[in-house]
Amino acid sequence: MLFDSTVRRELARTFGATLVVILTIVLTMFLIRTIGQAASGMVAPQDVVLLLGYASLGHLPTMLALALFVSVVLTLGRMYRDSEMTIWFASGVGLARFVRPVLRTTWPVLGVVGLLVLFAWPWGNRNSLELRDRYEQRGDLARVAPGVFQTSSDGRRVFFVEREGADGVNARNVFILTQGEHGEAVTSARSGRLDVQGGERYLVLERGQRNEVDSASGVRTLASFDSYRVLVSERAVRAAEAQPPKAMDSAALLADPTPRHQGELTWRLGLLFGAANLLLLGIGLAATNPRRASNWNLLFALLAFAVYYNVVNLSQAWVASGRLSMAAALLGVHGAAFGAALALLWWRDHAAVLQPLRRARVAGSAA
Repeated sequence: MLFDSTVRRELARTFGATLVVILTIVLTMFLIRTIGQAASGMVAPQDVVLLLGYASLGHLPTMLALALFVSVVLTLGRMYRDSEMTIWFASGVGLARFVRPVLRTTWPVLGVVGLLVLFAWPWGNRNSLELRDRYEQRGDLARVAPGVFQTSSDGRRVFFVEREGADGVNARNVFILTQGEHGEAVTSARSGRLDVQGGERYLVLERGQRNEVDSASGVRTLASFDSYRVLVSERAVRAAEAQPPKAMDSAALLADPTPRHQGELTWRLGLLFGAANLLLLGIGLAATNPRRASNWNLLFALLAFAVYYNVVNLSQAWVASGRLSMAAALLGVHGAAFGAALALLWWRDHAAVLQPLRRARVAGSAA
C-alpha cells in the first residue's frame, strides 16, 4: 500500500541518520572518559579500545530506543509541517493507522534491543569489570611506565622506576614518595625487585637511602641501606567477589530472585518495554501546527524520554530496596505509559477528525 510504504521508507531513512548522530556523540563522550581513566591510572592504556567497545555495546539499547523515538517524532512532525497529515486525515486515515507501519518498520530494532539488554549488557559489564580488576590487582611497580611518575592504587605513594626486563619484576633507579599519617618519606634506590610472601607483595630495594620528615616535630631522618622492603600491595591476589547484578546473566538473575536481582531484571525488561511504549508516545507527541515553524514537539518528546527513563531507573531502585515487587513495578510504570500513549493517540485522532466538523457546524450556524 502506498501509505505504508511511504511511512516506512521515510521512517527508516530518518532512523539511520538519527542513529549515526547519536552514536557519534555518545562514542565521543565514552572515548574521552575512557582516555581520562587511562591517563589517571584507573585502567590499562592498552585496554582503552576494549573498554570503549564494551561500554558502547552496553549502552547501545538506550541509543537505539532514543533513535527510534526521535525518528518517529521527526518523521511525523515533518509530515505535519508539510501538510501531508492533513491529506491523510482528509482521505480517512486516522492517526492510529500510523501504528501499523511504524511497528512493522521498528520491530527488528526492538528485537535487537531485547537481545542486547538481556544478553549483551551483562556480558559487556562482566568483561569490563574483569579488565578493570585485572589491572587493579597488578602490583604498583608493574603498573607504572618507565620514566613516568605514577600514583599507587591507594593514592599514598608515587613511584618512578626504570625497568630492566619486560616482565615488570626487576627495576633500577627506583624513586618512591610515601605520604603517611605522621609525615612523608622519600626513598630512592639503585635497583629493586618484587617479592611475594604470604599473599602480600613487597618491593625489595637495594643500595639506596630514605629521607623521612615527621610532620608533627619537623625532624628529618636520613638513613642509608643495603636492602629495604616496601609493601606495595596488601594482597597479591584479591579474593574473588560476588559479581554485581549488572554483570550476571538474565537466567542467573531469574534463578536467584533476590530483591537486587529482581531490580536488575526490572531495569532490563523496562528498557525493552520502554522502547515499545515510546514508539506509541512518539506518534502522539509528533503533532504540530504547520503554521508555526517551531520544534516544540521534539523538545517535549525529549523531555518525555528523559522522564520515562529516569522513572525506569527509579523502579529498579524501588524493587532492589524491596519497596515494590517486580510485577508491580513493571505493570505500574510501563502499564501507565502504555495507557497514556493510547489515551494520547485517541485524543489526537479524535481531535483531528472532530475539529473540521466543529468548524463546519459553527460556520453553518453563523450562516
